[in-house]
Order: sequence, then C-alpha cells, then structure tokens
Amino acid sequence: MLPPHRVVVAAFPGVEPLNVTGPAEVFSMATRVAGSGRPGYAVRVATAGGEPVATSGGIRLMADLTLDEVDGDVDTLLVSGAVRVRDREVEPVLDRGIVDWLREVAPGTPRLGSVCSGAHLLAAAGLLDGRSVTTHWRTVARLAADHPLVTVDPDPIFIREGRLWTCAGIASGMDMALAMVTEDHGPELALATARTMVMYVKRAGGQSRFSVPLTPPAAPGDRLDDLRVWIGEHLTEDLSAEALATRLHLSARHFSRLFRRRTGTTPAAYVESARLEAARRLLQDSTHGLPEIAALSGLGSVESLHRSFRRRLGTTPAEYRRRFR
Repeated sequence: MLPPHRVVVAAFPGVEPLNVTGPAEVFSMATRVAGSGRPGYAVRVATAGGEPVATSGGIRLMADLTLDEVDGDVDTLLVSGAVRVRDREVEPVLDRGIVDWLREVAPGTPRLGSVCSGAHLLAAAGLLDGRSVTTHWRTVARLAADHPLVTVDPDPIFIREGRLWTCAGIASGMDMALAMVTEDHGPELALATARTMVMYVKRAGGQSRFSVPLTPPAAPGDRLDDLRVWIGEHLTEDLSAEALATRLHLSARHFSRLFRRRTGTTPAAYVESARLEAARRLLQDSTHGLPEIAALSGLGSVESLHRSFRRRLGTTPAEYRRRFR
C-alpha cells in the first residue's frame, strides 16, 4: 500500500486553534472513512522548538516536531494564522520565525496552503507575489495594502492556484481541506467525509455572505455598495474601471483608489471574481454549454472562461462541472 499523504501544520503562540485542528480533523476523518485499504493522511503539528503553544483561546496545543525537523519531509504544508485586536482594529500576527522558515522550506513543498490570516505569513515570506489569493474578510484590505504585488480577492471561501491554496476565515480551512481530499482521492471520499462531519462538501457562495452581516451597515445611499450590487446584476455589460467610475461621476484613478481601499481588491479583480462565481453557479446548476456560460457570466469567450478557471481555481470548467455538479 502507498504511504500516507504527509501533512504538516505550522503553529506558533497565539494561533487560532481551529486553524490547526479544523483541517487536521478533516484529514483524519477522511483517513478513517477510507479504511485500512487506502493510504489516507498523516498529520503533524510543528512549532519552533517542538514545544506546546498557547492558542488564542487559551488551549495549549501539543506539537509533534520542530520546524527544523520538517526539512522537506512533507507533501502538504499548511500555515495557520492569528490576529490581534487593538482599538477595534484587527491586525495579523507575523511570527518572524515562521516567516524565515517558510522562505527556506516552502519553495520545495509540493502543496502549500494558508488558513485564515496565515496568508499574511506567506506574503511576508514573498511567496504570494503575482498570485491570486484570499484571506479573512477582516484583513483582506491590510493584505492588499501591505503587498501590492499580490492580487487579493475578498470573496472566495478558498482559492487554489496551482500548488498554492489560500482560504478565508477560520472554519474555511475545513472547506479547503475537504477540497484537497477531493483532489487526492476523488469526490466520493470527500462526500463521505463531509457527511460524517455534517459538512457541506462544497459551501455555496463566498465569504461576503458572512462578512456583510458582521460589518456595520452601509449608510443609506452608499454608492459603492450600490455599485457592487449593480455589478452582480449586469455582468455582461462594460465593467471596466473607466465605465464604473463614470457611473459614480468620479475619475477612474480616484475610483480605483477608493474601491481598493473599501474592498481590498481592484475593480478588475472584483469584476472577474463576480463573473467567475456566476460561471461556477451555471456549471453546477445548469446544462448550458461552455459558450453560453461564457456569454451569460460576462467572461465573453470560452478561452476567457478557461483562463479564469486555470488562473483562479487551477482547473478547467469541464473538470469543475464533473466534480461539483
């Protein structure tokens, strides 16, 4: 029998406990559901000196090995995150020991992922430049501001781009882990694992469904929020930054700065995300062919549809439909 898939979760003092234990439990449950005839997963927690660490919830988390002992002996490396709240402002914790270690170990790791604000650690190590990523909705603007070479999408539950995976807030690490099970062992095992854990095998919608009710309501007549709703209802129209700025009677430059400050992403990235989400729903819920889906979602052509799926999701529209319809 093949050896188990080796997963290491890097942790540090103050880490959110579910960032570590959530994905670990998904992999553990998948192993148990698969049974003894399949390789499954071996999950280990690594800390700087192999010592237990106190989590943000006060629970002490035991480690299986030190960071130095990982030394390439890993198939999937996950970096958990933590935040501090100061004067009602949320800021990600950047553990410098983890960041320095990532620069050495992560480039040779077959699959690399972050859970929640762990994306800030990957970005600090220079591992996200030129990539499309996501993180918790409360820190997306900070990630975009601190790392202008990173394309930050504030909505998806998780994003896969090649070997790199990033996900939104805390519990979304379990969604991402379940998608990894799908990639490793197929949809049947992922579905059986999700049923056992009473999870959705694929959660509908993005994290905006969770972030909007938890943020202060927009002031009546908030033009930018109205525009985002309008974008979702007019995906086939001209949604260039210039056209959107004209709708708000702003210059394109001022509009782009305002939009990024408010959403943590650029108008172009937001529009592509909205169109991609529409294409995903059509692939899951309709029998339309790819040319129709490309047109209805506003992506225009089958070539653009393929490019968006490859770049953002690391798969093709046909493969996505086969797995998730």
